[in-house]
Amino acid sequence: MYALNARTGGKLWSYPTGNLVESSPAVADGVVYVGSWDDNVYALNARTGTKLWSYATDYDYPVVSSPAVANGVVYVGSWSPVGQNFYALNAHTGAKLWSYAISSGVESSPTVVNGVVYVGSADGHVYAFGLKKGRE
Repeated sequence: MYALNARTGGKLWSYPTGNLVESSPAVADGVVYVGSWDDNVYALNARTGTKLWSYATDYDYPVVSSPAVANGVVYVGSWSPVGQNFYALNAHTGAKLWSYAISSGVESSPTVVNGVVYVGSADGHVYAFGLKKGRE
């Protein structure tokens, strides 16, 4: 994961995850959230690149979904074809608030609109979750 100066393109910092980073990062409140093929979601200090926390998803499958952040919750999917593969994580601590089992992997990136988080899945469906479920 790299942070570059927007004017010059010079490297500000980098953080080595355990594998490829295919997802696009989300930035909220000075924190960069990104998924990796090493099965983790990372929260990095946007100014320094220091790891604040990481969350290991279930079943050892990559996180290619780009996170979405709303109301202090990080929403992200993993490519697991079984088990829990859509997650709501506390944005400050990385603790799992809840997860939902979708019958196929989640590669798409969630979006939050009008109090609902939407995400598509490889099973051909779009899922909608109310944000209240994700509050602490």
